[in-house]
Amino acid sequence: MLERLNQALDHLEACLDREIDMAEVARIATVSEHHFRRLFAALAGMPLPVYVRRRRMTVAGAEVLAGERTLLDVATRYGYGSGEAFARAFRSVHGIGPGEARLTGAVLTSQPQMSFRLVVEGSTTMRYRIVEKESFRVVGRKAMVPLVHEGVNAAAAAHVEGLEEQAIVRMKGLAGIEPEGILSAVVHLTDSREEGAEVDYWVGVAVGPGAAVEEFDALDVPAGAWAVFDSHGPYPSALQELWRDVFTQWFPSNPYTTRPGPELLRTQPVDIGAETDSQLWIPVERKPAA
Repeated sequence: MLERLNQALDHLEACLDREIDMAEVARIATVSEHHFRRLFAALAGMPLPVYVRRRRMTVAGAEVLAGERTLLDVATRYGYGSGEAFARAFRSVHGIGPGEARLTGAVLTSQPQMSFRLVVEGSTTMRYRIVEKESFRVVGRKAMVPLVHEGVNAAAAAHVEGLEEQAIVRMKGLAGIEPEGILSAVVHLTDSREEGAEVDYWVGVAVGPGAAVEEFDALDVPAGAWAVFDSHGPYPSALQELWRDVFTQWFPSNPYTTRPGPELLRTQPVDIGAETDSQLWIPVERKPAA
């Protein structure tokens, strides 16, 4: 899997000076484009479009400083239809415009070409099962919160604490299908899994596909397969480590890719650092045969 990912990145690198067919890049990696984008973000710590822009501006920066082409020629070479658009992208990476960089010989920022390799740090097993589910709904309350990779997510905690006791009792009374009980659901609004990327964060319960509950928001979840992971450890670090390991270890080692849908978590919040049991549900589908 890592070899295929690196082949895909090599192909991407060769296309920096023209339009990149991300479907073709994903095909080389033998995964869907949706899964390639999410897997890249999890492994690299940045969204794929951000990496592409940084790499393009790295190689374009060298051409700007070399002075052999006009700035418009450089802009056109790297896919920008106008000097203004190129200047904005250039400044977002280097903190300085291309014209000023050429005049002053300014120090620029370099984004190295990425490659992935396997580093074995220990022997960790992951308990999981695959569950096929019909479509269902999550009903409850939602808020937009930033991703937090380590420690308490203050915005998510505030959302939970702001729920009325009556709403929690009502949700518990509605719960009746797996995954049972009060859940949190994370819906990624972009391909980014960077710290601070905004997501829709739901607190609610799973109900049948046609259930209408007026006092709650409703999230329709399509039918499909789910990889279900069991975890036990200190809260919230064990959960954050599980989420990371699913995307950096489990997916590269198993014949599944992600599919669109919310990531569900069932856990019992406890004091920070206390042990708790949790269950993480990730929507998946089998990878097509190579």
